[in-house]
Amino acid sequence: MLTRPEDAEKIYFIQRSAGTGLAPMDCFLISRGIKTLAVRMLQHNANGISVDGISMRILKIRKVYYPGLASHPQHEVSPPAEGPGAMLSFDVGSLEAARRFLNHVKLCSLAESLGARTLISLPGDETHASMPKEVQDRVGITEGLVRPFGRHRGR
Repeated sequence: MLTRPEDAEKIYFIQRSAGTGLAPMDCFLISRGIKTLAVRMLQHNANGISVDGISMRILKIRKVYYPGLASHPQHEVSPPAEGPGAMLSFDVGSLEAARRFLNHVKLCSLAESLGARTLISLPGDETHASMPKEVQDRVGITEGLVRPFGRHRGR
């Protein structure tokens, strides 16, 4: 129990500004979801690997960015017990090709940020559009870069 009002004020400020206090429903959802997290992560990893294999065989992919590939610069950083996940990006060469690709996607919704659904984005045209072109080039954000992300289910 807090006995000093200034302590209560500090804690309340941190809760408001840092979001440290979860609502009861959020706590319930976290405790429910954590029970199946290990199984979902196994599927998440399997889906990432299969999407990568499909993309390299079927699509006209210029480059794949996926830590599960031995050629990825951070491949060794991904702990083997946890796996590389399903977060990947690929470059189809041009903005026109990327838009053509997105016009045929049925499972993902076009969005600019991570979410609770399977989403897909064009970083060069959306989230990173305000970044100077020379910086985009340096970090690998091309106009043909496509980034699917979110909850990947075994489909």
